[in-house]
Amino acid sequence: MGVVTYSQEFTSVVAPSRMFKALVLDSHNIIPKIVPGGIKSVEFIEGDGGVGSIKQTNFGQSAHIKYTKHKIDALDVENFYCKYTLIESDVQFDKIDFIVYEVKFTSADGGCVCKMSSDYHVKEGAELKEDDIKQGKDRAMGLFKIVEEYLLADPTVCA
Repeated sequence: MGVVTYSQEFTSVVAPSRMFKALVLDSHNIIPKIVPGGIKSVEFIEGDGGVGSIKQTNFGQSAHIKYTKHKIDALDVENFYCKYTLIESDVQFDKIDFIVYEVKFTSADGGCVCKMSSDYHVKEGAELKEDDIKQGKDRAMGLFKIVEEYLLADPTVCA
């Protein structure tokens, strides 16, 4: 089994504390509210959101996937950092065993930079190509921008 790492970076005019709260700490409340057609609900099936908690995301009817489960591996609220692992999904992955994500928000030019890395643990004998994960990267960027617009429209959210 090999590991293939992909990284991406987003910039925002929103403060890192607000983006972190919206996308990590309070995502179970905010995300279903602002993308109800794509994400039906997000709920903790174990824990309260801290390290070791398991969060299940239930997708809308139009999605090709019904649910995912992520385990929170590390959480540093003061430094706007989170590490979590995709541990289960209704879709069987033919090339990967699991994915470990790391997200870090830092201050920059009155807003923030979000650095995200994804470690794809590839199954023995499988080869993962850029096209295999492009859709996931595009969705992450889309969600980031939707949350940013939501926070800009209402400065009291996650303040």
